Amino acid sequence: MSETDAAEDRLLTDCVDCLDPAEAFAVVGNETRLAILEALWRSADRPVAFSDLRRRVGMRDSAQFNYHLGKLTGQFVAKTDEGYEFRHAGEKVVRAVLSGSFNENPTVEPFEVPGECADCGGTLTASYVDEHLSVGCRECGRLHAHAPFPPGGLTDRSDEEVAHAFDQRVRHLHCLAADGVCPECGGRMATTLSQDAGPLDVAACSVHRCEQCDHRIRSPVGLSLLDQSDVVGFHTSHTVDLRSRPHWTFEWCVGDRTTVLDDDPWRVRVAIPLNEEELRVTLDSELAVVAVERRRLD
Repeated sequence: MSETDAAEDRLLTDCVDCLDPAEAFAVVGNETRLAILEALWRSADRPVAFSDLRRRVGMRDSAQFNYHLGKLTGQFVAKTDEGYEFRHAGEKVVRAVLSGSFNENPTVEPFEVPGECADCGGTLTASYVDEHLSVGCRECGRLHAHAPFPPGGLTDRSDEEVAHAFDQRVRHLHCLAADGVCPECGGRMATTLSQDAGPLDVAACSVHRCEQCDHRIRSPVGLSLLDQSDVVGFHTSHTVDLRSRPHWTFEWCVGDRTTVLDDDPWRVRVAIPLNEEELRVTLDSELAVVAVERRRLD
């Protein structure tokens, strides 16, 4: 039995009271039950008493309300001496609804974003399709960034604010994944390197895969260096703040500055030129830095 299969078996045997996924979706796929979860979410103070919760939902039939609340209790809602409170699964359902992932499919006209193309120097624009935001060059089509972005992230934000929110989301989610924590379920995430970079135009990319829910994140190797101490110090010495510019404006982060030195075991090098110097960072298969070289450019 593989390690992954064993982990799945442990989840199944340990979770005695877990619902089958199909049953879980059926439970929350009801207008009244979603209304109960939303009412609980919007309550300023929790736990919420049965009578207060029924009043917030606006349901007169106490027996019917109790029936639907009972369906949620255990997996999505916890009953306490003071009333009803969320369990983690219930919060996830409400957050998914509020993010627009279940009930929105917005269209957004492409808009310009800061930076210029790493290849041709052309104008960069952002586009939004199928809940993914992409940053690419208007002239040559080079892709600079591509990642999921919930529809709710577009609400009440200007184009500039959307671009900033997308940059911050990508940075934090990839940082979490590189640290071995799945941003979706909190499970253990493993990191490997691959020359199959998908839509990304780089020599190699990192692939983060959750051993629990199989969530995967694929990104340029350079993205993992945005908060690496040597890289931060190198830019600081040249009065460049890595936090003040979107990640897609750094050529070494999204451009062709990654060289595969070996694939057994993996060794990749990211070259970071800045003014008259260059920082060369060598990483292993788990994105651990194994060598750093700073040199003058001829």
